Amino acid sequence: MPAKKKTALSRIKLFVLDTNVLMHDPSCLFRFAEHDVFLPMITLEELDGHKKGMSEVARNARQASRFLDELVRDADDIDAGISLKAASHKAATGRLLLQTRALDGQLPAGLPVGKADNQILGIVMALHLAQPERQVILVSKDINMRIKAAALGLAAEDYFNDQVLEDTDLLYSGAREIDQGFWEKNGKNLKSWQEGGKSYYRMSGPGCANLLLNEILWQGGEAPFAARVLAREGKTITLETLSDYSHSKHSVWGVTARNREQNFALNLLMNPEIDFVTLLGQAGTGKTLLTLAAGLALTLEEKRYSEIIMTRVTVPVGEDIGFLPGTEEEKMAPWMGALDDNLDVLNKSDDDGGDWGRAATRDLIRSRIKVKSLNFMRGRTFLNKFLIIDEAQNLTPKQMKTLITRAGPGTKVVCLGNIAQIDTPYLTEGSSGLTYVVDRMKNWAHAGHITLQRGERSRLADFAAEVL
Repeated sequence: MPAKKKTALSRIKLFVLDTNVLMHDPSCLFRFAEHDVFLPMITLEELDGHKKGMSEVARNARQASRFLDELVRDADDIDAGISLKAASHKAATGRLLLQTRALDGQLPAGLPVGKADNQILGIVMALHLAQPERQVILVSKDINMRIKAAALGLAAEDYFNDQVLEDTDLLYSGAREIDQGFWEKNGKNLKSWQEGGKSYYRMSGPGCANLLLNEILWQGGEAPFAARVLAREGKTITLETLSDYSHSKHSVWGVTARNREQNFALNLLMNPEIDFVTLLGQAGTGKTLLTLAAGLALTLEEKRYSEIIMTRVTVPVGEDIGFLPGTEEEKMAPWMGALDDNLDVLNKSDDDGGDWGRAATRDLIRSRIKVKSLNFMRGRTFLNKFLIIDEAQNLTPKQMKTLITRAGPGTKVVCLGNIAQIDTPYLTEGSSGLTYVVDRMKNWAHAGHITLQRGERSRLADFAAEVL
C-alpha cells in the first residue's frame, strides 16, 4: 500500500456498531462524519429479531432496516464499501462496510462463542488484527459489553451523538443570581415604570447580552428582588417583577411557595403568555403539587382551560398498558398514585365544607382531570387543555416531540421530571428527552424552565436524602 494512502486510512477510524445503537437511533449510520461504519452479520440478525411489535424499539429496528435497504439497493460493490455521502446529504463522507465473510478473532476460552455479544467482540478482534494501521472501535450502549471489550484490550465507546449535553451540570437552570455589581455595570440608562400592579425595568450593558428570555434574575438580602427577562434586543433587556406566591393572600388553590424556586415555578405556571413549562428537581421538591395546584386554579377558578390532562410514562416505555381490567383510566391507576397523593393535599385546604364538602370537591376535581396513556396520543390534538407530562425523563427526544406537538390553540404543556431517576435502558441524563427540550426551548418567548433545588416533604425525608 502506498505510504500516502496508508496515512489517509489511518486517520479514518472504523466503528463497529452493536445492535442496540441502531435500535436506539436508526440514523446513527450517518453520524460518524468521515469515518467508516462496519456492521457485523449478527447485528443484522438481531435487528431482524426485534422488528415485530409496536414498541419504540421495534419502530427503530424497522427504520434502521429501511435505511440499510436503501443503501444496499443503490450499491455497486458491497465488498468495497457503500458510500454514505449521498444518503446523508454530505453529513457523512465515510463508507458503510457489511460483513461479507467469516471473521475469526481468537477470544479467551471462557467466553461462550454462541452469545451474540461475544461474536461481535470476536469480529472487532479480527478487524483489529487485520487492520493494525487504523483504529477499530466498538460502539455500544451496553455497559457490560464495553467492559468486556476493555478487558480484551479493544477500544470501545458509548454512542454519544444523541447526547444534548456532555455534562448535565451545564444544563440551564432557569434562574440566575445577580449582585450589586450587575446593577452598577448595566444600570446606567435604567428606566423603570409600573403597569398593572407590576414593576418594569429597562437596562442595557455587557451583562445583559447573555441573558435568555424568561430567565429569572434574583437578588437576596434585606430587600429581595426577583424579575423575569421579558424581552431582549442585543444588550438591552426588559425585566418584569414576579408575583409573590409565598404569602397566603396569593395562594394558588390553597398552596403557597415554600422557597424561592417554588415561587419562580408558580410565576411561570400561572403566566398566560407562557405555553410550555419544564420543572426539574429531586423527589419531594413539589413539582407535581405546584403544577396540579396551578392547573386547578386556572381550570376551575379562572376557566382558562377546559380540563387537565395528566399522562406519565409507564415503564417499560410505550409498551401496552396490558391486560389489567377496566377502562384506559382504570388501567393507568397503578401508575397514578402520585396524582392521588397530591389531590389529598390539595383537598385538605378546603376545610370549610367538612367531610361532605371535601368529598364533593374531590369528585368535582377528579371529573376535570383526565388520565391518559402515552400509547394513544398519536394523531390527537388538544384544544384549551392543561397538559401535564409526568416522569418526562423516561421519554426519548422523539417521544417528547410527539407529545408536545399534540398541543392545539390555547393549550399549556408542563413537563415534570428528575433526570437522576431514569428507569429506561439506553437513556442517560445527557440524552433524555427532558434534557433535550430544556436545552432546545430555553430562549423562546413562550417557554420557561426552573430547576427546583430544595425538598419540602418533611424533615425526615430531607435528612434521609442527605445522609442515606
